[in-house]
Amino acid sequence: MSEPVLVALRGVSFAYEDGPAVLRDLDFEVREGRALALLGRNGSGKTTLMRLLSGGLRPRSGELTVEGRPVSYDRKGLTGLRTTVQLVVQDPDDQLFAASVAQDVSFGPLNLGLPDDQVRVRVDEALAALGISALAERPTHLLSYGQRKRTAIAGAVAMRPRVLILDEPTAGLDPDGQERLLAALDGLRRSGTTVVMATHDVDLALRWADDAALLTPSGARTGPVAAMLARTDLLEQAGLRLPWGIAVTRLLRERGLLTDDAAGPRTPDELAALVGAAPAVPADG
Repeated sequence: MSEPVLVALRGVSFAYEDGPAVLRDLDFEVREGRALALLGRNGSGKTTLMRLLSGGLRPRSGELTVEGRPVSYDRKGLTGLRTTVQLVVQDPDDQLFAASVAQDVSFGPLNLGLPDDQVRVRVDEALAALGISALAERPTHLLSYGQRKRTAIAGAVAMRPRVLILDEPTAGLDPDGQERLLAALDGLRRSGTTVVMATHDVDLALRWADDAALLTPSGARTGPVAAMLARTDLLEQAGLRLPWGIAVTRLLRERGLLTDDAAGPRTPDELAALVGAAPAVPADG
């Protein structure tokens, strides 16, 4: 991959107080413009890794870098980091606290000391990006779960980060809510935001991501999503199953319906289009 590294952990180890090491000598990179899915079993260290990337935790050893420069953990260094990297936690109620949607989304930009007119522009842009402009004056306690998720993400987007890290963003959403959120994330990616998504959903990762990072007891392995999610050895170590699309791709190749160099389907719609375009296989006899 030739894309530049925006944020990286180099030789990082971390343990919570009086606890065993969660991560040991970890190297991890977020490359500009690459949608990255972060996968691993519960307790593998995904949440810890995301908090290290966003500056919420400080490594016991090793370093966090932004564009190759080590991050300092003083006020100036952390403020600079949070204009580059923003983390949105899984439960939106852990992040929302203001009376209305617009007030909540404006909190970060106001803390940067921006003038009111710039704050309003950022809030309007973030609400539009997440498709919730009509909810600007809605009290946060009257929002649906999906609306609260998108409001929490809008609050991070208003900081105009280069890297947006999302912890299980589709968890708890119905299918329509998931599609709305994914469409909003696609819009953010097109506008230049690099998105990292932690998820247990291997099918979603295969469909959405460019790259996948699998957290295993031996460390993190990162590469193109289709290749990584076809690695049954790594999937087993990470406590994950084979994605539907990978299993279907293997079957199609066994039946001669897909060449080895052709990309396999990631969604049922892609499978239907692929099968519909394939020549009929003559019956025996």
